[in-house]
Amino acid sequence: MFKEFKTFIARGNVLDLAVAVIIGAAFGKIVTSMTDDLLMPVIGRIFGGLDFSSYFVVLGKVPPALAGSTDYAALKKAGVSVFGYGAFITQAVNFLILAFIIFLIVRAANKLIARPAAEPAAEPADVSLLREIRDELRKR
Repeated sequence: MFKEFKTFIARGNVLDLAVAVIIGAAFGKIVTSMTDDLLMPVIGRIFGGLDFSSYFVVLGKVPPALAGSTDYAALKKAGVSVFGYGAFITQAVNFLILAFIIFLIVRAANKLIARPAAEPAAEPADVSLLREIRDELRKR
C-alpha cells in the first residue's frame, strides 16, 4: 500500500495540483483584498456611501450588550444569527472578478501555447484501395 501511495504522489499531476492549490489560495487572497479594499468602497461610494458588509438582517436574539448594533462582525462573533446579504454581495463580486481574471489567464495561455495543426486523418485502407482500383479502371 505504501508503494502505491508513493507512486500516486510521485505522479506529475498530483504535484501540479498541489502547486496550483497553493498559488490559487494566495491569488484568492489578493483578489479578496482587491475586492474588499479597492472595489467595494468605490462601488459603495457610487451608490451613496454604502458599505455592503453592513447589510444584514438579524434573525436571532441579540445580547443586551450589542442591542442596536450595526456591526456585522461583532454580531456574528457574539453568535447572533444574521442574514448577511451584504457579505454575500461582496463575495459574489469577488467570485466574478476571480473568474474573469482566470478566464483572461487561460485565454492568454491558449494564445501563447502553439498547438500543432491537426494532421488530416489517415484514409481507411479500403477507401484507398477502392481509389486505386478506380484510378486503374480510368487508365484503361
